[in-house]
Amino acid sequence: MRGEGDECPRAKANEPETLFLVSDDPEEEVTYDPPEVPEGFVEPPPFDEGPEETEDEIAAAYEELYGPAYSGVSVLGNDIYVMDSKVKKIGGFGSKVKKEKIRDGFEERVVQVRRVTKVVKGGKQLHFRAIVVVGDKQGQVGVGVGKAKEVIGAVQKSAVNARRNIISVPLTKYSTFPHRADGDYGAAKVMLRPASPGTGVIAGGAVRIVLEMAGVENALGKQLGSNNALNNARATVVAVQKMRQFSEVAADRGVPMEELWKH
Repeated sequence: MRGEGDECPRAKANEPETLFLVSDDPEEEVTYDPPEVPEGFVEPPPFDEGPEETEDEIAAAYEELYGPAYSGVSVLGNDIYVMDSKVKKIGGFGSKVKKEKIRDGFEERVVQVRRVTKVVKGGKQLHFRAIVVVGDKQGQVGVGVGKAKEVIGAVQKSAVNARRNIISVPLTKYSTFPHRADGDYGAAKVMLRPASPGTGVIAGGAVRIVLEMAGVENALGKQLGSNNALNNARATVVAVQKMRQFSEVAADRGVPMEELWKH
């Protein structure tokens, strides 16, 4: 057993060893003797002297250390530097950045732009409502509507809305409808009839614009009822959606095309 004055050997082992350099004469001057320079040693030149490195040498040294640098071409093949220069040209200081038109193969045509007024507590708010029809003239067409405080904003909104409502129009080899159809939307009613080659599109108002943007070249159309442009355009879309190709009907009935007229 240890007494009260005994120290724990484990605590003694954990304590760091302290060395004291005791000099006989504290005022004695100690001189530092550097080691001798080995034979053949050449002192390197100062870093701030000598010829400057070229950009190619710096790039080569960088690639040697960190690998090849970024070339500026993204994974999708877009040159970021060319894109930056385009953005700089389009939008300068103090000017709004212009939005480029969406190039997806669809053409846009404005059917109508109207001023709409909303009565609020502080007075009246003036907005613009635009109706736009988009189509690729190959059987794809869509009708959209949008509102904004400016005409350009309303047209852009309606074009986006029209692209969200794209439908397919069944066409024959003569660029006409396979059969007749009628469509209703609200108080508007539209009548569509196929026509022989060389007839052209005989229709008026919004019906004509929808048919032309869909790629119809020979057809007859008539507005019955309301004269509202938006309702007539949407009634045309409803009438087109009722149409079916003869091949689809034959496949549903399970008969060949030659015997379709017998059933």
